[in-house]
Amino acid sequence: MRKKVILACGQCSSRNYTTMKNQAEHPERIEVKKFCSHCNAHTSHKETK
Repeated sequence: MRKKVILACGQCSSRNYTTMKNQAEHPERIEVKKFCSHCNAHTSHKETK
């Protein structure tokens, strides 16, 4: 089953994005580079709890 996860910016910790992931296939936390409107730059976004 797919689970909704929230992505937070690594620099300013603002929660900018939500996405879905398959918990059974990928139990580890995801990390992607996305644009942060608060930092006004492309930064690393990590999955929050």
